[in-house]
Amino acid sequence: MAKSSRHSKITGDFGEAAILYWLSKRGFECARVDHTGIDLIARRPASDEVLGISVKARSRDEARSEDAIMLTEDDLSKAEVACRTFKCVPYLAIIVDQGSHLRAFLMTVDYFRRIAPSARFRVAANHLDQHFDDADMECFELANGAGAWRMIPSL
Repeated sequence: MAKSSRHSKITGDFGEAAILYWLSKRGFECARVDHTGIDLIARRPASDEVLGISVKARSRDEARSEDAIMLTEDDLSKAEVACRTFKCVPYLAIIVDQGSHLRAFLMTVDYFRRIAPSARFRVAANHLDQHFDDADMECFELANGAGAWRMIPSL
């Protein structure tokens, strides 16, 4: 399927909105920010913890749906620098559209470094249960059902 010329930008905006929605639904006070290194700031409910979240969203076609999500040390360092400025804990949200499912994973940058020392976050089927069972990672999954787009006749 051909994607639009702006699909990467739209994917990033959608990823940020999806994470904001999920956090808000769970009682976090949160906002989108325009700052190098972080995209969202959120306060955990019933806690003083403030999260500075860098969102990395990917849209994968069928052939690449299980490819690892690659990050750079620069991605992680920018989040840490921004979080020092705003006195918050650096977090990483990875959201990936894998055809029939949209999956999101939230973890601290420190934890990401421990589980992905090569900065490769694995999203293949055999890794998903591990992620969803991981007490140090928060996750959600949305299923995409088949739909039909049709032309609506003009009135």
